[in-house]
Amino acid sequence: MELALYKEVVRQLRSENPELILNLTTGPGGRFVPSAQDPKVADEGSTLVVPERRVEHIAALRPDICTLDLNTMNSGGQVVINTPGNVRRMAKIIREAGVLPEIELFDSGDIALLHDLLIDGTLSGPLLCSFVMGVKYGFQPSPETVLYARQLLPTGAQFTAIGIGRSMFKMAAQSYLAGGHVRVGLEDSVYLTKGELASSNAALVKKVARIVDDLGGDIATVGEARKILQLPESNAYVGPSLGQTQDASAAA
Repeated sequence: MELALYKEVVRQLRSENPELILNLTTGPGGRFVPSAQDPKVADEGSTLVVPERRVEHIAALRPDICTLDLNTMNSGGQVVINTPGNVRRMAKIIREAGVLPEIELFDSGDIALLHDLLIDGTLSGPLLCSFVMGVKYGFQPSPETVLYARQLLPTGAQFTAIGIGRSMFKMAAQSYLAGGHVRVGLEDSVYLTKGELASSNAALVKKVARIVDDLGGDIATVGEARKILQLPESNAYVGPSLGQTQDASAAA
């Protein structure tokens, strides 16, 4: 959650390739570990902070996309807390920064919350959603889960089905077959195949691109992806404190 680290990473990426679509997380800051002696007191490992702190880097750096988690759930032996009120506070800052939220959905109740956020105007189209499958106590990875979650989405929403761990490539294929986008990465699994660690994130991307190609699909270029997601053609904005020139049209 260190703003200086986000700034440096974004600066380097933007200077190398301003067309690249950047998606920054806002997940950190929502974990609560109750004390065994007094459950209302946070124990070691808790990261819970005010929602504005969790999106500080979004307001400062204005990436193309940022995550917005709608889940409140058990996560291992801990709890992730994203109350509707806190989600609304985060969404307001994301919207004011001109950033497209990637709505992360961990179970069907999260999709019910998504509909409420659309009704009250907290969120609006275009909608980009992700079904996160394979986290214990949330959506479990299967073709049936993808189709069930898909039919709960608002009309016109784009989606990606994300598999965690051993289900990563299987769910990428299922996501494509169900009409969605694909995602892989070292955040989700560190294995290229059973027993073989991936040498890089690029190796995972190369494999999923081959899978989509074998299934008869096409991989979008960065420019085509921007059109699909209704993003500006490029985004060179990295924040005024970095000594860069703001591209107002890209940041809008």
